[in-house]
Amino acid sequence: MTFLVAYDDSTLSRAALDRAVEFAGDREVVAVTTIPNSPAYARANDWLRDDDSFDMDTVEETLRERVRERQPTASFEPIQLESAPPLATIGLAVRKAARQFDAEVVFVGSRSAGRLVTNLVSVGQNVATDASYDVHIVRSS
Repeated sequence: MTFLVAYDDSTLSRAALDRAVEFAGDREVVAVTTIPNSPAYARANDWLRDDDSFDMDTVEETLRERVRERQPTASFEPIQLESAPPLATIGLAVRKAARQFDAEVVFVGSRSAGRLVTNLVSVGQNVATDASYDVHIVRSS
């Protein structure tokens, strides 16, 4: 079984990665990032500097290295998307990855899913609808 982390390199997703590794024991931890083919999206998420030209492989390697530096035992799985999608599409991609990796628990702590009031919204809503795994929402770093 695997612990899967919806990872976008935000403060909350880094906290989610840390918690997943802390709780995982001998289970595999996989950080999953949806990467749209969008320079503006990459810059908005601090995956690319303003003066860098957009290259999907470079963005992927940057994120892979950030995961490795933070939690060397975690693996990184990029999900390339054609363009900047709505948050619901990102949530569905994470959900699909959870099934693919036979996730036991999915940790969500991205900017879009880290807010919990009366229900889960955006990415978290789509991830939480699958009853085949538990969901751990990280709301504080």
